[in-house]
Amino acid sequence: MTFSICVREEYTDEDDDEQTRFGVAVTTRLAAVGTLCPFVSENGAVATQSRVNVDLGRRGIEYVDDGLAVEDALQSLLNADDGEPERQLHGVDADGEFAFSGAECGEWFGHEIGDDYTVAGNLLTGADVLTDTAAAYEDGRDGDAPLAERLIDALEAGHAAGGDKRTELQVQSAALLVATTEDRPADPYYEDLRVDATETPIEDLRETYELARESYEQALARAAETTDDVDESPDEETDGSGS
Repeated sequence: MTFSICVREEYTDEDDDEQTRFGVAVTTRLAAVGTLCPFVSENGAVATQSRVNVDLGRRGIEYVDDGLAVEDALQSLLNADDGEPERQLHGVDADGEFAFSGAECGEWFGHEIGDDYTVAGNLLTGADVLTDTAAAYEDGRDGDAPLAERLIDALEAGHAAGGDKRTELQVQSAALLVATTEDRPADPYYEDLRVDATETPIEDLRETYELARESYEQALARAAETTDDVDESPDEETDGSGS
């Protein structure tokens, strides 16, 4: 019922320290996909889909947080899942990638593993959905745009290639999550977004992102102005006693 992308990126922060960020984005022709499929932490990103078993995503990211490699974490969960033939599960951690598509997922289904990312989908119009999603991410990953924006670009490319084939279902949804190892004073508002019920999920997710980014930038500007006002305030006057 879904296609999604999980990514890992290395970058240098403003203090020239090496950091890692993880992101996951997903869309489907059902409501509230953000409550079910995407999971992220400062150690990895996981997406669970196709006859969704939320525990696979929730426990998968917990295992990665505990230090288990993403391949070992997700494969061990699948091994214990009676519904494995109907599942899709994929993700990345600091060192690797993993993707699985059960033989009984709805046609068309499949997955791709790239350098530092995975994509997967089921009940799609065809393989072009995943190919174009991956290509859009690869084309933009060296750019200056925030990861959240580039994940939306990737979803948009897959959607334009056909996306979920169940065109009779009008209610759709989309979501994205981003986390980083960087210790920041405040996480950007645009790194945890959901559109739960709409007929235009990618357009609405992009609009939500743009508004959230604008709001975040306004909050930073206001905080800077407040700090400047405090720094520029005159020293307290003495009582005239010379003390």
